[in-house]
Amino acid sequence: MKKMMLVGSTTSGKTTLTQALYGQELKYKKTQAMEYSDFILDTPGEFIENRRFYAALMSSSVDYELIAVIHDCSRKQNLIPPGFASMFNREVIGIITKIDSEKADPEFSRKALTAAGIKTLFEISSVTGDGMDALKAFLQANT
Repeated sequence: MKKMMLVGSTTSGKTTLTQALYGQELKYKKTQAMEYSDFILDTPGEFIENRRFYAALMSSSVDYELIAVIHDCSRKQNLIPPGFASMFNREVIGIITKIDSEKADPEFSRKALTAAGIKTLFEISSVTGDGMDALKAFLQANT
């Protein structure tokens, strides 16, 4: 599986996605610091919410093949700046989470991620498993 760094705002679903990809029990856990595992780096939401942490994101990204920018489609808030993907010298994908939510608006997330310079998008629910097969197939390809 491709080594991947997850970046996204607080409560966007990065840790839950990690748990789902590893087949673990899904339970909320606030990520306080960068958490390294076999092939995933889970970053705290504050790293995208505060520009002063961008240098940490850039320097950490060099050890990963893929950067996944996570956007929660149940929240009408975008903290991902336009052109954000261009700061990484790596492949960047977008993962739209919580598509199973009653408040889901995937179109809002697609626009936010596209404005950030991301072309490859996945829509998933870590809870129901919707969209996870396509994401897993992508992560397994060319490894």
